[in-house]
Amino acid sequence: MAETAKMIVFRLNSEQYGAGISQVRSIERLENVTEVPRTPEFIKGVINLRGVITPVIDLKERLALHHGEAAPSCHVLIITIDETQVGLIVDEVLGVQDMDESVIDPAPAMIGGVSAEYLEGIAKLEDRLLILLDLKKLLNKEEVNQAQEVIVG
Repeated sequence: MAETAKMIVFRLNSEQYGAGISQVRSIERLENVTEVPRTPEFIKGVINLRGVITPVIDLKERLALHHGEAAPSCHVLIITIDETQVGLIVDEVLGVQDMDESVIDPAPAMIGGVSAEYLEGIAKLEDRLLILLDLKKLLNKEEVNQAQEVIVG
């Protein structure tokens, strides 16, 4: 019997992406982002999430994707990278999908402008391809440190 993977599926621009649900702590509505001066451009600011100051990253900007207007259905995926809670802005969360691991292929060197360092694989579904991201690799050590500096000021 083939293994199944639970993926959270979300949209950036017109493309659909997925990530292992175990990588995501929670999904929140995008509200009240406080800008922080002198931070990398992809760090949009911070939010106070149930008492935890959380840096918020524009995932489209981080992945160097065309950046249009923020969708009204924007959400924030809350993840942890090196013990730092981080929020990732996505255009829309489409839901959770069980997928047979046999439909997941290794990631090519680059797809849709997204570098392989962030890719976990490509899922070939009946009606579409789903680009699978490894959310834990979105920030390198230096960028995690920059995100932590945003929190402590």
